[in-house]
Amino acid sequence: MANHQSAIKRTRSNETKRLRNRYQLKACRASVKKLKHTTDQAQRETLLKKVASALDKLAKKNIIHSNKAANSKSKLTKWVNEGKAE
Repeated sequence: MANHQSAIKRTRSNETKRLRNRYQLKACRASVKKLKHTTDQAQRETLLKKVASALDKLAKKNIIHSNKAANSKSKLTKWVNEGKAE
């Protein structure tokens, strides 16, 4: 257990940040699932922009690694573009 006041405060703030990060990550995952289950091509393209923006924000805040965000955006963009050919 922490003995110093600053360590106690740091523990509290870390827990708050952990919960916020977890919520943001889950929300992003849910939006990716929503994109995957969408059948309308026009709606896919609009959702892709929102998902890419959310991934960029997570990477900027160091919730996920920037390479993971780039890989996810690339895969989703490729998937949406392949849907055009169908």
